[in-house]
Amino acid sequence: MKRINEILAVVIISLMGVLVAAVGLRVYDTYMTNREIRTQIKKQEQVLARNRENHDRVQEMRQEIQELSADREKLQQFLDEIRLENQETVPAASMTEPFEPGDSGMSGHESMSENTPDIPADMVQSSMSGNDTMSGNELSMSGNELSMSGNSTMSGNGLSMSGNSTMSGNGLSMSGNSTMSGNGLSMSDNSTMSGNGLSMSGNSTMSGNMLDVLTGLVRPKISLEERRRNRTSLEETFVANMEDQMCLENSRIDFSDKKIACLGDSITAAANLEDEENYRSYAYPAVLGEILDADEVYNLGIGGSSIGRYWADAFVERYTEIPEDTDIIIVMGGTNDGFCLSEEEFGTLSEREPWTFCGDLDELMRGLKENYPDAEIYFVTPLPNILQDYLMRERDYLLPQSNLVNVILTLSEEYDFKVIDLYNSNILDSHDADIVADYVPDGVHASKAGYRILAEHIAAEMVRSYEEEE
Repeated sequence: MKRINEILAVVIISLMGVLVAAVGLRVYDTYMTNREIRTQIKKQEQVLARNRENHDRVQEMRQEIQELSADREKLQQFLDEIRLENQETVPAASMTEPFEPGDSGMSGHESMSENTPDIPADMVQSSMSGNDTMSGNELSMSGNELSMSGNSTMSGNGLSMSGNSTMSGNGLSMSGNSTMSGNGLSMSDNSTMSGNGLSMSGNSTMSGNMLDVLTGLVRPKISLEERRRNRTSLEETFVANMEDQMCLENSRIDFSDKKIACLGDSITAAANLEDEENYRSYAYPAVLGEILDADEVYNLGIGGSSIGRYWADAFVERYTEIPEDTDIIIVMGGTNDGFCLSEEEFGTLSEREPWTFCGDLDELMRGLKENYPDAEIYFVTPLPNILQDYLMRERDYLLPQSNLVNVILTLSEEYDFKVIDLYNSNILDSHDADIVADYVPDGVHASKAGYRILAEHIAAEMVRSYEEEE
């Protein structure tokens, strides 16, 4: 009996030892877990504090850009200095390079801008009628209007405009059996077309590069750097806006029963216009709804917000605010993320960890796919902006915008979402002093005219997308 009691005592003591060890391990694990959580929270607070400093600095930079915009020459020198110091950015096309169509398009009857120069009354009107023919570089005009009728023909380089040439009123009109071939219409330097821009009627035809441009048949996917080598952003913006307006005028797509939700940041919220009465009516979502005659458009833009959790009002944490009955979801962000991301916060597509751009964007896309299975979903890449390069000059840990854009493009393809690639379009790029002065006064947010151009481009890209599916 004594022996049995001794054995029981040993077993009990052993069990107590195991229990104490287990409790100790549990306490240690809890301690280590809590320590890791505290370390992570402290690290997140440090990142948020760092990003708050970055965004405060961006507000100062916006003011600097806005003050410089009164003097375009001085502004361009400043922008060039920043751009050339940034190894990522390829210098934009100079204002003296030829404006050659072919890699983007022209459309619409009008290129609108509230800053379009007034046209003097004594501008020359040139006309061609009957069987008139012009070839080579014969016509170079800096006047008001060119009209072609009858069997008029233009070949070679067709119509070239250079210097400060301007066309207004009805711009270029072609009727009857008029023909343009070769390169059609070329514009360089500060040439502009306004009013009805380019009109064609009757049996008018345009061939060569110009035909491709106007019909939108040539829409190669080329990089921002390649586009900059061909045109300034101002030139590209005019051309793209003309193409967008033509697309919208000829659209057969009916959006009248569609509800559209626009998730975004201050660009979606129409920042820069807060002093205007009812300023949200100038935001791209409101203008988009007007253009498409949509049933309803929800503006879910919050100033300063980011896609990821490392900054404020993260898209990944508020996308569920999108109404369940939404037919089309447009997500445009990444600008504020660019002001935040080091390599660590950027993350990798192989790991996709939370609190990284790659991880949070993946979570956002997956959530949209699961929660809105019947909605058409568009991701819009951010417009290139000079403030990113400016901030990178002072904070060398920041990554170029192109890194974010490439991830948006990659994940959008993975989730089978449609993409409107503003970044590589070269439109409304604030590395161009003329764009800043006329359309993006603080280097990142648009004017009324800038927001309308943005809305027209997004609307036209949506129309093209729907037409491709017909």
